[in-house]
Amino acid sequence: MAGAPGPVALVGSGEFLPQMAAVDAVLLQGRAPRAAYLPTAAAPEGDDRFAYWAELGHEHFVSLGVEPVLVPVRTREDAGDPAMADLVAGAGLVYLSGGDPHHLASTLRGSAVWAAIVAAWESGSALAGCSAGAMALSAGAPPDLAPGGRRRRDPGGTGDGLGLVASLVVIPHFDQMERWRPGAVEWFGAWRPPGTTLVGIDEDTALVHDGGTWTVRGRQSVWVLEHDRRRRHDHGEAVDLGAPATGS
Repeated sequence: MAGAPGPVALVGSGEFLPQMAAVDAVLLQGRAPRAAYLPTAAAPEGDDRFAYWAELGHEHFVSLGVEPVLVPVRTREDAGDPAMADLVAGAGLVYLSGGDPHHLASTLRGSAVWAAIVAAWESGSALAGCSAGAMALSAGAPPDLAPGGRRRRDPGGTGDGLGLVASLVVIPHFDQMERWRPGAVEWFGAWRPPGTTLVGIDEDTALVHDGGTWTVRGRQSVWVLEHDRRRRHDHGEAVDLGAPATGS
């Protein structure tokens, strides 16, 4: 509907890969065939990794018949550049890819580029975040793991994400996270801001808000984590969660 916010996709993994092409095609349906994408979260990993995601995004959107528009924001200075913000205009999809969620959120927060992204979404463009991008679009993420594999505890922590979906805390790569970081669910749960819901999103899977509901898209599952209970939702199932917030 004209003037209504577009869909939001929180993706567990798989950005710019064939297994998520169907999700991106749905996000772009009925919208301008132009995708503005930001590998910002990968900037701390160095120029080679940034360039890797930039090229992967380009190839992916070309394969979908969509104009790829790289928004090469690495720093706060970049994010404040009006020329960078102008690159977002006219995009049918804006995509935040993976890396460091803290760098992504702190780089974009309060910037001209973030204002352009929110304005595009509020005008009907789709907005997606994968892995770090999904965490940044929601309430944020706990501090990195301490050396030696021990977890830093921050009970009652405050959100440090961009807050478009401030009611959710996202654990991406959920089917792999406990193997990579034992105790990750408890770690996220101890940190999560009061009043938020903890959601695990498996790899190659997205939680998409469109038309008033959240729906699972992809080959695996989304998990709503409540105390000792885990509610599993598979492809095509609706999930009862709070809506994204305008005016973020």
